[in-house]
Amino acid sequence: MTVSTTESSTTQNVVFDAKLISRLSQSGPRYTSYPTADRFTESFHYRDYLQAVAAAHARGGRHPLSLYIHIPFCDTVCYYCACNKIVTKNHEKAATYLGYLKREIEMQGRLFTGFNHIEQLHFGGGTPTYLSDAQMDDLMQHLHRWFQFAPDEAGEYSIEVDPRTVTPERVHRLRAQGFNRISLGVQDFDADVQKAVNRIQPEDKTLAVIAAARAAQFRSVSIDLIYGLPKQTIFTMAQTLEKVVAANPDRIAVYHYAHLPHLFKPQRRINEADMPAADVKLDMLALCIRRLNQAGYVYIGMDHFAKPTDDLAIAQRQGRLHRNFQGYSTQSDLDLLSFGVSAIGAVGASYSQNVKTLDAYYEHLDKGELPIARGFKLTMDDLLRRFIIQMLMCNFELSIRSLEQAYPITFSSYFAAELDKLQELAELGLVTLDEEWISVTLKGRLLIRNVCMVFDRHLREARSLQSEAQRYSKTV
Repeated sequence: MTVSTTESSTTQNVVFDAKLISRLSQSGPRYTSYPTADRFTESFHYRDYLQAVAAAHARGGRHPLSLYIHIPFCDTVCYYCACNKIVTKNHEKAATYLGYLKREIEMQGRLFTGFNHIEQLHFGGGTPTYLSDAQMDDLMQHLHRWFQFAPDEAGEYSIEVDPRTVTPERVHRLRAQGFNRISLGVQDFDADVQKAVNRIQPEDKTLAVIAAARAAQFRSVSIDLIYGLPKQTIFTMAQTLEKVVAANPDRIAVYHYAHLPHLFKPQRRINEADMPAADVKLDMLALCIRRLNQAGYVYIGMDHFAKPTDDLAIAQRQGRLHRNFQGYSTQSDLDLLSFGVSAIGAVGASYSQNVKTLDAYYEHLDKGELPIARGFKLTMDDLLRRFIIQMLMCNFELSIRSLEQAYPITFSSYFAAELDKLQELAELGLVTLDEEWISVTLKGRLLIRNVCMVFDRHLREARSLQSEAQRYSKTV
């Protein structure tokens, strides 16, 4: 199956214009936060985090919390992976890590005593199910000891799993442990592609995990795919899509493979000669959009599709979709507490990130201090721009009048330079502008990162650095 890269194809909620995408695609942030994590500095210390927590107490702790748990271990390395992980078959390391992780959870639990109501939990990695059933039981019990979780029907409790290492029995155990959403890494069903990225994953194992998740009554099943991998073709992509659609997940993420071997060592094992050309990758993206739309999935934004009945699609229709370090979320206005190596949290007007190595992580906790390595204090300008980027990323529109009522600015003067650049995008058909609204067109939705970059003051100030472009993936 082929899709012309010179032809515009309209779907229900996005327009694919290959010529425009080819012209405008550039390196840029994914905006899981603003400012982005690469702007964090080591001048942000443990005491700065404590000040942020104190400010949260002063606000009365009115909002529930979100928790992120990072389990960095994997049995094998996938060559495309850009996550912070530790590849080892020595599972004793996980036992040691779990002991320290529980210390960090207790320290944070004490800090948030009195407003520790949880409505969102996400386990990421690495491979969270690297932990054994007993270890996960122990960890979940510890979390419940220090935090008060909303009932199952009111909370969003998710975990990423590797179908190669999870049995149907384990899936049922995860549900009993309190998880109600499950995300499966698939990437591609083609055997040659799997071999090229060192991730051999039989189709029957993936389907067995999905069936088990349905039987265990998980509220949402999500599948992750990647296009642009070595050995992929339009034909193999079409075959994978047919299998995924037949599996009928609630959500599908279709990520563009970002080949950055200077940043991620495992990617150096990929044979670049096997990677599809740029025009073929655009064909793949067009195919994914068309096929998933035909199957009834709604384009949420960035890489994400969901069934119209899924909570993500409903949240977007109701204008309450949010974006955080785990991607799109139905939960907004939550302080995010993160645990484990490299984990990033967001409390009030601050971000904080833990140290990235086990040794440093253990050393901090042995001293009785949280393992914070760096972070960022947001200014009023940062908060304003974060709000704008959130609105555009999640809702594809911004009410200028509402913004002026919330912040002491006159939009046309405060963002005069940005409006000039938006006008250029308007002339290209990406946005529409008037005195009341900024709206991203159906053609502009695939290039939403380009639109948001207009408001990124930190990116603009750093553009003079030659290495700046090497930090990010392509916007499409």
